[in-house]
Amino acid sequence: MKLIALPSDPLIGISGVPGDKSISHRAALFGALANGESSFENYLVAGVTQTMLQALTSLGVKWALHKRRLTIIGEGLESWQEPAGSIDCRNSGTTMRLLAGALSATGTAAVLDGSPGLRRRPMDRVITPLQMMEVPISASTGDKAPLRLKSRSSFYPLRGIDFILPVASAQVKTAIMLAALAADSPTTIHEPGASRDHTERMLTSMGAKISIPPNQDQFTVTISPLSQNPLTPLNMNIPGDFSSSSFLIVAALITPGSEIILQNVGLNPTRTGLLDVLMAMGADIKITRLDEQFGEPTGDIEIRHSHLQGIDVNGDLVVRMIDEFPVFAIAAATADGCTIVSDAAELRHKESDRISVLCRNLNTLNIQVREKPDGFSIEGGSGFSGGRIQAHGDHRMAMAFSVAGLVAESPVTISGAEMIDESFPGFVKSFNSLGAGIKKVR
Repeated sequence: MKLIALPSDPLIGISGVPGDKSISHRAALFGALANGESSFENYLVAGVTQTMLQALTSLGVKWALHKRRLTIIGEGLESWQEPAGSIDCRNSGTTMRLLAGALSATGTAAVLDGSPGLRRRPMDRVITPLQMMEVPISASTGDKAPLRLKSRSSFYPLRGIDFILPVASAQVKTAIMLAALAADSPTTIHEPGASRDHTERMLTSMGAKISIPPNQDQFTVTISPLSQNPLTPLNMNIPGDFSSSSFLIVAALITPGSEIILQNVGLNPTRTGLLDVLMAMGADIKITRLDEQFGEPTGDIEIRHSHLQGIDVNGDLVVRMIDEFPVFAIAAATADGCTIVSDAAELRHKESDRISVLCRNLNTLNIQVREKPDGFSIEGGSGFSGGRIQAHGDHRMAMAFSVAGLVAESPVTISGAEMIDESFPGFVKSFNSLGAGIKKVR
């Protein structure tokens, strides 16, 4: 599928966004590990979450999905069945890494495989700590998928470890924390930065014993084994996905005359680095109707068209906006002055090499950009030309350049846009309901 994004009139109105992808992933998986029935409203029904649900089906877990309400029946850590064949994680690194941790806890034998793109992504950062915990896991080729886990008796608990993550990663942290539920002693994880903490918040609500040092060091977390106390079910209304909101936020900021409100968006501080950066650039953004659900802050976001200034982004901010760099680059290209991104080498290991693909696509639209090993620099203010770009199998790249098309001199055509349904079903409908002109072409 192709998208054609046309130069747009102002975006005006009120909108919601689909349920948070990270929380929806965890909701299904954690519910399957609990003892009893869990229920989740506003569950994200998209390609990546369907992949997780299909994986759970192959492991004998029962669930039901009615519109956006997921009900899942968990029977504890020892209830999973060995799948008949390999589990296809498709293009979802989150599914593969989180399942590796959950399978470690349950002791279930399985093979985790995926798309050619997923097979190219490094998995050593999750394999190494799990092997240190004595999980029988290995990669088929070097540090790449397929991953193979052998069965393990519950009479032989895993080993609690003290582990330093070389790169802050919520996915790897979660895999270790899930395995730690079946360990013989507490496990402590140290990160160089504060990755998203949905796992800590949700597992705490389900009865897991999780602690952070008294000095409020948010980069260290300790989790204790479950022992004889199973995880309790969770009933939750999942907030709107902040990463999905980011495309609408940037679109309203850069499209003259725009003024929109996004309702009930998740505002977890480990996820909202983009808001901090945009407001430092001069964005007119306000947060209203603040609330909290099971430890997850939510609120409405009001956005008005703004004149932005270039900025430097590095350090801890990179971790807090790691998924938003494709659309952030679109905002930076419209800003006055230079924007420099550093300390973001992790972007090269996403669904695409996001540094390289971003720079090539921006150049195609006449934006001055320079690629660096750990980021890029953008000279803003020249404006986008029209043109044709490739999404390179990356849903966020397709959505980001759709936003660029709204303020380009002529239409922008994005090839490979079918990947958008992996994370933001209804993307085109949401934009067009606010006044955009984005067309699907098959």
